[in-house]
Amino acid sequence: MVIGYDGSDHSMQALDWAMDEAEFRRLPLTICHAWQWPYRDGDQAARDSLHRAAEHVLWHGTDCARASSGRLDVRPDLYEGSAPERLEELSAAAELLVVGSRGLGTVARAITGSVASHTVTHARCPVIVVRGRGPLPRRPDPGPIVAGLADDDKADVVLGFAWGEAAMRGLPLLVVHAWHQPPVAWGGMTFPALDPLAVQKAAENWLAQALMPWREKAPKVTIEARIPQSRAGEALAAVTDATLVVVGSSRGRFGSVTAALLRHAPCPVAIVR
Repeated sequence: MVIGYDGSDHSMQALDWAMDEAEFRRLPLTICHAWQWPYRDGDQAARDSLHRAAEHVLWHGTDCARASSGRLDVRPDLYEGSAPERLEELSAAAELLVVGSRGLGTVARAITGSVASHTVTHARCPVIVVRGRGPLPRRPDPGPIVAGLADDDKADVVLGFAWGEAAMRGLPLLVVHAWHQPPVAWGGMTFPALDPLAVQKAAENWLAQALMPWREKAPKVTIEARIPQSRAGEALAAVTDATLVVVGSSRGRFGSVTAALLRHAPCPVAIVR
């Protein structure tokens, strides 16, 4: 397990989530903090001061993790260089990478920070981007784990990750397969490209087939299917009580559904590939 940590409020939320994930999975937790000297040249004393500040930030994160759970094997990782590149490097041997949706500095004004954006597109393991309101993840009334499925070859991978989260946390699994009927233009007017009822029926049949082995394999997890007529990002963000939303993505791509969720989801978002 790897967590990207910079001392910001968002990274503290991410640390809370990462500690839970590490405990559930019984894995060591690597807390990574990267720092860079922003100038070509400079006073060595000033550089040493920045280095010590980075050590303090990392010490604070590791101390919080160790104080919160004596069972965790916490491993600090202080790196001089690019945070996105270091997290991508660590992701090659990690089971899961956790980051906050925004960090410190000028990128905090963006909806999604540069570190989160880079890790979502380049990490070699699943990534959870922690966003949402208030302390995470210990809510008094946790909602379901939500899996967003498209009818492609990533569906089973998404279901596997989402089912694992639901089983670990003792929560129901809500599987959403949104369908959208794009219109076609002809003679200055727009019409549905296909019969909407036929499209809906095909979506229902596909989802039933996709869920069948999971219902048989995992009866202890309650699975609910939902097939809304809307765009996928809107349908997933509309589940306001979700504990975690899980979607699939190809490495090197930042799809429209992922982008919409990282802007509007009321909870952490997992991107698996």
